[in-house]
Amino acid sequence: MYLIPIPAFADNYLWLLHDGKRALVVDPGDAEPVLRALEQHALQLESILVTHHHADHTGGVDVLRQACGAKVYGPATERIPKPFTPLHGGDTVHALGRDFQVLDVPGHTAGHIAFYTPCCKLEGNSKPLLFCGDSLFSGGCGRLFEGTPAQMLASLDKLAALPGNTVVCCTHEYTLSNLRFALAVEPGNADLVAYQARCVRLREENQPTLPTSIAQELLVNPFLRTRQATIMAAARRFDASAHDDNTVFAAIRQWKNQFK
Repeated sequence: MYLIPIPAFADNYLWLLHDGKRALVVDPGDAEPVLRALEQHALQLESILVTHHHADHTGGVDVLRQACGAKVYGPATERIPKPFTPLHGGDTVHALGRDFQVLDVPGHTAGHIAFYTPCCKLEGNSKPLLFCGDSLFSGGCGRLFEGTPAQMLASLDKLAALPGNTVVCCTHEYTLSNLRFALAVEPGNADLVAYQARCVRLREENQPTLPTSIAQELLVNPFLRTRQATIMAAARRFDASAHDDNTVFAAIRQWKNQFK
């Protein structure tokens, strides 16, 4: 299998997974770069996986369905371009010869889902693979447009419990701005300092910082580390009323919302 992050808009990645002949795409907000990639690699698009309803994740669905005849899968409770197969957490999607487990991860939107397969051979190495939409970013998480802090924390806990070597395909190149905030929260985190330096070098070379891994995010992402003493103390400096898991998470999320 081969995994390609297709850049779109200002900072989106549309993830293309293929076996040299057949392909699936995740969250195609724009059809044109996907069609170009399919032509370049001589691929037939069979499946479209959608994590949530925002236009930068669904805008190319109709064009790709009509051009390629691909089958569309998406969250049952969100406004996905029809026709599509509606999914709930616990469902399974069979695509490219493998099964993708559907995970409910509300928070960014009310019906947000993720797609996870425990074993995917990527260029010779077998690893778990996660397409997480806008729930988890490298160094950050999605804004809470429709969900609550408690929902997002529970969703991130679910993702954090996946194997550490899980390949995490986030859908935005927000890493450097996320890491600036993470360093404000946890300036003494040596893993975070080293990761930021690595990501800066990648962007200077015009390379994506993604995919990341669950193990990497557990070391550097403040939204996966809100039960760490350093993060809890930082949250209370921002909001003295932060006293438990949910209010600490809410404080860190609000701090990020207004961080410059």
